[in-house]
Amino acid sequence: MTTYLVTGGAGFIGSNFIHYMFEKYGDSIRIINVDALTYAGNLENLKGVSGRANYSFVKADITDSDAINRIFDENDIDRVVHFAAESHVDRSIRNPGVFVQTNVLGTCVMLNAARSAWEKEDGSYKEGKKFLHVSTDEVYGSLSDPKDYFYETTPYDPHSPYSASKASSDLLVKAYMDTYGFPANITNCSNNYGPYQFPEKLIPLMINNALTGKKLPVYGDGKNVRDWLYVKDHCKGIDMVIEKGRPGETYNIGGHNEKQNIEIVNIIIDTLLEILPEGDERRKNVSKDLITYVEDRKGHDRRYAIAPDKIKKELSWEPETCFEDGIKLTIKWYLDNEEWFKNVTSGDYQKYYSKMYNV
Repeated sequence: MTTYLVTGGAGFIGSNFIHYMFEKYGDSIRIINVDALTYAGNLENLKGVSGRANYSFVKADITDSDAINRIFDENDIDRVVHFAAESHVDRSIRNPGVFVQTNVLGTCVMLNAARSAWEKEDGSYKEGKKFLHVSTDEVYGSLSDPKDYFYETTPYDPHSPYSASKASSDLLVKAYMDTYGFPANITNCSNNYGPYQFPEKLIPLMINNALTGKKLPVYGDGKNVRDWLYVKDHCKGIDMVIEKGRPGETYNIGGHNEKQNIEIVNIIIDTLLEILPEGDERRKNVSKDLITYVEDRKGHDRRYAIAPDKIKKELSWEPETCFEDGIKLTIKWYLDNEEWFKNVTSGDYQKYYSKMYNV
């Protein structure tokens, strides 16, 4: 039985990955989920798997080397899938130190623990071990030419504390691969969307606000472009890189779904009005009049766009979910899980939201 150590498995992409893996592999794998359960970590995301005999949860911070080493000492870990990270640009602008601590130091702790557990006396590594570091397209900076795309060879040019911390962690993984021959891969993905995403991010934020009649804050002129990837497609790509990716290689995972932010907001409004029944009280709240342009984010990158040519050529991966279908699946999930929304948007989130957007 293959044992996976998934860091940040109670977060958005991590929890979707755990669901995906159990759907695909069932009882043939074991998953240990390590999460510090900060504001974006939510065990409600894993209700469907929490009772499985081949699943366990450990509450621990990835910067705690004693806790992480203990997990490796007590378990024969075959795969590490490293999602755990502070991930929101706005929060990194307000408190960059937390991002350096978690994303850089935490990654170093994970690398050291895995290396210690997997390295043999002759400097080689136990057969079948793999460390998958999940990163972002934001490390590449911003594209100015509409014909350009991010490739694995694109030089890093991060512009926010968040992207700088992720670039640093990427380079740390690269250094371990080059220096120690460490068995790892890096994936850099475009913007994910789908179930369980914390509503500080654009799509769930707009869905939640529109349903409750709150203003829809849009940075600057709303024409910043992002490449959107349905989270299940991303999970499939990660699994393929773990199993078939060439050791030491980086793979970009992109959705071929470039949209301006303001396009996303308008699509969400139109889709909500299409999906909500005529008698649903929430319909009266949904309106394009809620769109409110706010002061632009500091250092706001204009355009991201990933070319997933390498992963398609080498591993035959490509996105399966077009945005029109994915956004409907996402909105329907949030409509069906209103209680989840209420639970994650209470308390401290409301204070943060008011402070961040001034609306």
